[in-house]
Amino acid sequence: MYPLNRNRRLRNSEAMRDLVRETTLAPTDFLVPLFIVEGTKTKTEIPSMPGYFRFSLDLATQEAQRLYDMGVRGVLLFVKVADSDKDNTGAAALNAEGLMQRSIRAIKVAVPELVVCTDVALDPYSTYGHDGIVEANKIVNDATVEVLAQMALSHAESGADIVAPSDMMDGRILAIRNTLENAGYVHTGIMSYSAKYASSFYGPFRDALDSAPGFGDKKTYQMDVANRKEAVVETLRDIEEGADIVMVKPGMAYLDIVRDLANQIHVPIAVYQVSGEYAMLKAAAEKGWLDHDAVMLEQLIAFKRAGASLIVSYHAAEAIKLL
Repeated sequence: MYPLNRNRRLRNSEAMRDLVRETTLAPTDFLVPLFIVEGTKTKTEIPSMPGYFRFSLDLATQEAQRLYDMGVRGVLLFVKVADSDKDNTGAAALNAEGLMQRSIRAIKVAVPELVVCTDVALDPYSTYGHDGIVEANKIVNDATVEVLAQMALSHAESGADIVAPSDMMDGRILAIRNTLENAGYVHTGIMSYSAKYASSFYGPFRDALDSAPGFGDKKTYQMDVANRKEAVVETLRDIEEGADIVMVKPGMAYLDIVRDLANQIHVPIAVYQVSGEYAMLKAAAEKGWLDHDAVMLEQLIAFKRAGASLIVSYHAAEAIKLL
């Protein structure tokens, strides 16, 4: 009790605060999203994500090397698919010479030690912009899962270290795990978007990949933003089905979910600091309303403090420079 215990003793200097700090950030905490497009020597800024870019594959490999040299150990790949390659079956997603498959191979050749994770979902390939096959304006679960399993296998065959199903179809983790096991890809990891909410924070990302839903929304498969216990149920099922890493998405508004999972499970938890969170901070900082770097680091620390093992963030490179 006071005055025998004075809490401020351990806050007296920066050195003291460093010594007793409970939560720290390191470059190895980050998984960095890379947006890849067809072409060469192309680096295009995403208008709704200032300072973030789409890269052609030749420049994406250079970016991967730059990130690795900074201390990053993993990237998460997304591809922007030409409209002519989109349909309602995901056929282009299974093309061994598709942009995703070529990107995996090129990055693994350029930076062999970098962990390559890949997005597994149909929305970039869909004429409807949905994460699954559409029939009568409904997203069909089981037929979609069959395609997703083959898509994940195609990524594994191309050299992906981890496949990351972001679709939220029921049963897709078990289907993917069995498909990979039966094909001999027993070491390919699965990072499941286990608690992915039907959030309004995804807008800039959909601009980046031209993958906004063409009708309706995604609330029949992504989680209700009002639900908390459901996230635990979804995540435990994914772990039972073979997920190696689980994810909460979005980040800041769902720290309670990260903590709930950290209290109950024993596999790594990823949190995705999504495009809307990134864009909001950029816009506020541009107006002079917030200190960009201070708020950015505070948010990233919050993810770790809540229980995240790794952070998918568009801020990764600029945060690492500050670290």
